[in-house]
Amino acid sequence: MTASEIETEGLVVAPALTTWVRDVRASRNGDGLTASFAPGTVSLRSAGGPELSAVAGGLGLTEDAVAGDACVASNSRPRLLMPLRSRAALAELTPDLALLRVACDRYGLLGCYAYSPPDRHGRAAARMFAPSIGVPEGIANANSTACPAAHAAGFGTHRLAVDMGDHLGSPSTITATVHRDRTGHRIRVGGQAAIVRTQEEPWPRVTG
Repeated sequence: MTASEIETEGLVVAPALTTWVRDVRASRNGDGLTASFAPGTVSLRSAGGPELSAVAGGLGLTEDAVAGDACVASNSRPRLLMPLRSRAALAELTPDLALLRVACDRYGLLGCYAYSPPDRHGRAAARMFAPSIGVPEGIANANSTACPAAHAAGFGTHRLAVDMGDHLGSPSTITATVHRDRTGHRIRVGGQAAIVRTQEEPWPRVTG
């Protein structure tokens, strides 16, 4: 038996995906793929002054570029959510990745998710920097997009469409929806992709 690994523009969907996310759904339509998953519970806390200043310094941010309160969100490892005043301010970021890595390592952060405020339709833009794990900037980060979705739900916005990857020449859009039930907020993230290559791989042999 083989497992089908589908390589898309900016996304690889493989069996290993199910080891860290829940309820994976994917459907293929011709040369396209629609996929979504539930990333689990997101916890939020206020960002402390020292960690906020250190990360902002690594991003090269001035005080007037930040819009609203930054916070730390986690659905596996913590990352700092940095709201910026506009898409233009986001596009102008030129982080010092070495300095940003020092700041993230010092405060135990995976990285920084900088984003523009969602408009009234829930449309926003974001850039995810995670030099501490060897990712200077991500093209499309669905797991991290669950974090601002959880934060926005507290202010009445329950659906986001977040544009990423433009700065790297690989534009993508990630959707995130939030539903509330008796256990709290349930988040689902996903998107669509164009399939560029498929490859059959054998299932790993399980022993013991």
